[in-house]
Amino acid sequence: MIGVIDTDGDCAEWTFPAEPGAVRTARAAVRGQLHGWRLDCVADLTALLVSELVTNSLRHATGPIGVRLVRPAGLGGAGTLLVEVSDPLPDPPRERVARPEDEGGRGLQLVAGSSRRWGTRPGVSGKTVWFELALPQ
Repeated sequence: MIGVIDTDGDCAEWTFPAEPGAVRTARAAVRGQLHGWRLDCVADLTALLVSELVTNSLRHATGPIGVRLVRPAGLGGAGTLLVEVSDPLPDPPRERVARPEDEGGRGLQLVAGSSRRWGTRPGVSGKTVWFELALPQ
């Protein structure tokens, strides 16, 4: 991990080097933060989807990979967890249909099928892929 940017309040951010160990480290950081926020109910799914997006960043981009979690302010009711993964490649990812014999190509399908909504947005340098997960009441 290059560094923790912020883990106070309702937002946590990390930056990871574009190295194979980044996937494992990002998954552990996300699980730990969600546990600290008492959001274990979405920790497994969030870690899985972050793993997919960080893996995509490693395959297609160079440079640091950012991961950001934003939880709703005040957990008194249902809300949405926002998760963002950023990298320096400006090209947005494309969802594709993987054939049964393909070993890859299902990550964005998994994100799309498991999240409330997802998308991409350009950044100053690169892009951010984001998704939202509904939190139980």
